[in-house]
Amino acid sequence: MPIGDISGVDAPLPTRVRTEPIQQRSADRLNRLLDSAAEIVDEIGFDRLTTAMIAERAGAAIGTVYRYFPDRIAVLVALRERAVQRFRLRSMQLMRAAGPTSVWDAVDSGITAFVELYRSEPGFRIMHFIDRERMPLSAEEAEPHLAKRLADILEEAIGITHDAELDFRLEIAVEMADAILSRAFAFDRAGDERYIEECRRVVRDYLSSELAAV
Repeated sequence: MPIGDISGVDAPLPTRVRTEPIQQRSADRLNRLLDSAAEIVDEIGFDRLTTAMIAERAGAAIGTVYRYFPDRIAVLVALRERAVQRFRLRSMQLMRAAGPTSVWDAVDSGITAFVELYRSEPGFRIMHFIDRERMPLSAEEAEPHLAKRLADILEEAIGITHDAELDFRLEIAVEMADAILSRAFAFDRAGDERYIEECRRVVRDYLSSELAAV
């Protein structure tokens, strides 16, 4: 299975969108609304975001926002889904460029992608919106889904056996990396390098102790 297929880059529009745009103009309008929401999230956080703020920032009528989203929560969920898709795409781009030869190579590409996007992608902190709101993840968003994608890549790239044990170990590695990297960016927009490097060390040590092909 090609890495491009695994990445899910052709995923559908966010599931909470009320009206899926068909024409390019509508798609551009939707992206502008999400871009505006991302900018506001960076400035004041997602707790204070309102649909009125989004409309004003985007230069659109409030009715335009409600055409696509029933409420502010739907905007935030859609913004998070877009961030997840972009994270996956960047991870797979890095993996494709590096040509992973080990489990660690694949996971390290994901860590690098996370750090890059936190630094450059407006509103990327929205990745943890679901955690705060305690809302259910879709099957496509869940961490085990990402772990299974990594396992698929490794099976193709280096011939490692894809089984339940590998999925489990990768899921733990993804959860560990997510928690430590979130702390790295909690108080520093550029990311605390000590936490970032410790994330790499901790995850690599874990994989080395639990999997032979690291």
